[in-house]
Amino acid sequence: MPTIKPLKALRPTKETAEQIAALPYDVFNREEAKQEIVGKPLSFLRVDRPETTLEDSVDLYSSEVYEKGKENLEFLKTNGYLVTEESPCLYLYELTMGNHIQTGIVANCLVDEVVNGTIKQHEQTLKVKENDRVQHINTLEAHTGPIYLTYLNKQKITDLVNKLKNKEKLYSFKSDDNVKHNVWRISDPQVIKELVSLFKEVENFYIADGHHRCSAAVTVAKNRRNLAGTNTEADNFLTVIFPDNELQVLDYNRVVKDLNGLNKDDFLEELSKKFEIIKSDNPVKPSKKYEFGLYLDKQWYNLKFKGDVPTDIVDNLEVSILYNNILNPVLGIGNLRTDKRIDFVSGLKGLNELEKKVDSGEMEVAFSVYPTSLNELMEIANQGKLMPPKSTLFEPKLRSGLFIHEFN
Repeated sequence: MPTIKPLKALRPTKETAEQIAALPYDVFNREEAKQEIVGKPLSFLRVDRPETTLEDSVDLYSSEVYEKGKENLEFLKTNGYLVTEESPCLYLYELTMGNHIQTGIVANCLVDEVVNGTIKQHEQTLKVKENDRVQHINTLEAHTGPIYLTYLNKQKITDLVNKLKNKEKLYSFKSDDNVKHNVWRISDPQVIKELVSLFKEVENFYIADGHHRCSAAVTVAKNRRNLAGTNTEADNFLTVIFPDNELQVLDYNRVVKDLNGLNKDDFLEELSKKFEIIKSDNPVKPSKKYEFGLYLDKQWYNLKFKGDVPTDIVDNLEVSILYNNILNPVLGIGNLRTDKRIDFVSGLKGLNELEKKVDSGEMEVAFSVYPTSLNELMEIANQGKLMPPKSTLFEPKLRSGLFIHEFN
């Protein structure tokens, strides 16, 4: 059973929370991150992506970058923009995007529960990205970005959370992307004890997002434990934990730069071997499994998979069917993490974004994909298997900078 622990969070003052809160570091490339901080002197992106405050010539993974992150964090602390709680607390973090509302509990969890499988993973990490966060954590001696966890809903927890939301808010603001953020602090030791106890009835946590941060936290904890010869504060890592019935998983669509040397007719002929192809007068947003949208040469098509339905749960994912039957054998896409010919587009941006990328000539073909379900994610994690990259997209995004877990 998973353990949650209160923490003496380093956090913004009520007055600075909106200015400090920033989207996660990994949703931006270097240039986008640099543009994001313009006119935002307190943005936490300056801590999570410190190269944004250095010359472009500085190597992304140089020690200078991580030291700059530490300096930028110290600036926020020294000037009183960030304060440390006097006693350990839990927090409620509610995000509202349109009509969608989800509320998570901010707490520390244990790295040992990642190692023993109580906190389950579903995605393989890249060593270079994991090492980046290891260096960041070690230099700042803090976890600056929370890991996004989920669990099978327990009504007792939901009832208590809803009761606690009647109290005064710690933060309440709307971010640039029109997401409403509400935070409540839970400082009453009896309430904390009750929540900790209720989570003992939960069988597992599942990582929804933040695999690289999580793997880095485990590495840092192991190294520090070995050096100290005992457990350290780094054995705890920062999380926000949501019930599964409040999350929404969006489609994660694909665009490809070229047809791998094929002309349009030959490409469609290849696809017809495994898919029924139907022209559409409207953009195609798949409404069920085994269906895909295809946009090519200003024309939408509905693709219906007619091959043998895979029995393996990973191969049965829409993103796997697309890769195994089109992206790899027909379009020659290799490693989804590193191949420069493919890009991924959030379903939040709509099908118009796919059309825009193809019509501009930036890409030649686009695919709209039916989203992976949370049940599929959990079952894959339960079986100890891994999903392909960019299989899931959770919205709205958590903000970094609202809660920081320092080791000292």
